[in-house]
Amino acid sequence: MPQLRIALNQIDSTVGDIDGNAEAVLRWSRHAAEQGAHLVAFPEMMLTGYPVEDLALRSSFVEASRAALVALARRLDEEGLGELPVVVGYLGRSQDAQPKYGQPAGAPQNCAAVLHGGRVALRFAKHHLPNYGVFDEFRYFVPGDTMPVVRVRGVDVALAICEDLWQDGGRVPAARSAGAGLLLSINASPYERDKDDTRLELCRKRAQEAGCTLAYVAMVGGQDELVFDGDTIVVSERGEVIARAPQFTEQCVVLDLDLPAAQAGVPSGRVDDGLDIRHVTLSEEPVEPFEPRFTGTETEHLGDDAEVYAALMTGLRAYVAKNGFRSVLIGLSGGIDSALVAAIACDALGAEHVFGVSMPSAYSSDHSRGDAAELARRTGLHLRTVSIAPMFDAYMGALGLSGLAEENLQSRLRGVTLMGISNQEGHIVLAPGNKSELAVGYSTLYGDSVGAYGPIKDVYKTTVFRLARWRNAEAEARGETPPIPENSISKPPSAELRPGQVDSDSLPDYDVLDRVLELYVDRDQGREQIIAAGHPAELVTRILKLTDAAEYKRRQYPPGTKISAKGFGKDRRLPITNRWREGEHTA
Repeated sequence: MPQLRIALNQIDSTVGDIDGNAEAVLRWSRHAAEQGAHLVAFPEMMLTGYPVEDLALRSSFVEASRAALVALARRLDEEGLGELPVVVGYLGRSQDAQPKYGQPAGAPQNCAAVLHGGRVALRFAKHHLPNYGVFDEFRYFVPGDTMPVVRVRGVDVALAICEDLWQDGGRVPAARSAGAGLLLSINASPYERDKDDTRLELCRKRAQEAGCTLAYVAMVGGQDELVFDGDTIVVSERGEVIARAPQFTEQCVVLDLDLPAAQAGVPSGRVDDGLDIRHVTLSEEPVEPFEPRFTGTETEHLGDDAEVYAALMTGLRAYVAKNGFRSVLIGLSGGIDSALVAAIACDALGAEHVFGVSMPSAYSSDHSRGDAAELARRTGLHLRTVSIAPMFDAYMGALGLSGLAEENLQSRLRGVTLMGISNQEGHIVLAPGNKSELAVGYSTLYGDSVGAYGPIKDVYKTTVFRLARWRNAEAEARGETPPIPENSISKPPSAELRPGQVDSDSLPDYDVLDRVLELYVDRDQGREQIIAAGHPAELVTRILKLTDAAEYKRRQYPPGTKISAKGFGKDRRLPITNRWREGEHTA
């Protein structure tokens, strides 16, 4: 049985940085060659980054991607890597008109190519295009209609791109029909909680359906609201895990595989879903038998809280670095939300790049000021105090505000203060709002919503508390000082905008609120379904009305790391002007 050493590069790329991404492919290919690899693979749309969104509609960007692909093939050859097949994703376009899809020639496509011998040996486009959640690929791309197969050292390798595995039919059964010995899928699969278990079961199932070993290479890093956790997986044709890479870590997974020899002749013809086999032979002769060095390891995956925390760090770190910033600014109230954001920022960027501002008013408690100072002492972040009392008095003297307007003025003065420091010193402001507050509108526009990024935007309040306790416990287990003051965790949450104020004055208890929100926001259940699940009708009606009325606020909130199946932003898209209210209409 032929042997093949494959190198699966679980790495990051940056949207629009075609030259930088090409350099990364060159560097990691060189590393793979040094390990003796016979086949190298990179993630989906590696050359352009993913997702490119409306950049796909610019012909200049498409052509830059295509030109970079050709140049990369040439550079690999010039560096002595020409005989090493490299599979890499890029943004391409269709070559022919496809009347059955109503798309003209030249329409953008989510493509991949095999580079070999200084040229592009094979091109193909994603067959199944996702059009749900954060994906809009029907907006941008037309599907591919081939079953690409490349023969490497006497082994036929079938090729696929991400959604080709997630949907039934198409390239998975076609790989079996083509007699492939390996199905290689390149992916940019965004992180969601619990998705790693679903992904593993998917790979096991698809390997058995394809009747061959399956190699799933994934992207890591962050792009705006999306985080990519890696989780590269290789499974046998029986669904047994051969290798699994760690999450949120760049790594070249090198693996020695025994694979079936290619059938005599060249497979051809039309297979499943009307796909035509496109076969390219790069090398017929098997490699000389060798003693396997890389037999595979299965990395133990992170626990639930560790995984979410790692995703939040990854998202923030990527947003800061890829947008050319070095430091962040956080308004520190002494409360749990800003404390968790500060801890994430210190872990992601280093405390020397995190700047906090305590902005007390007449209603700020002594313990809140003390908790902010204690957080700074524990983490080592920079802290300054800027009282908003003089500003508040000046505004009140001029405007004579009262009630809610007076409360919100304090929040907006803090927002102005943060943005002034940001403009002066070059830090980006982090907004500390959590998903529970954003859902019901318990936030002040142009106040605590001020910021360039919201690290915990997709984290419910109950999870905020749990992550804070987990982070402190991790520190204690390592013999370190827990970063978050215990008082920030244990005291009742409060905006401190009036005397004695606590969140429970305006909202249900967070454990109750979050359970209802999870059903309404994340699962799209209606009022009657939520009541049937055991929640009081009056409470459900109140929460749903608050959520519906706050859509205009959420639309103006900054982007933030997505960790759930349905975050506010790309996932959940509702009209702002909307008179539909759950429970007010009957069939």
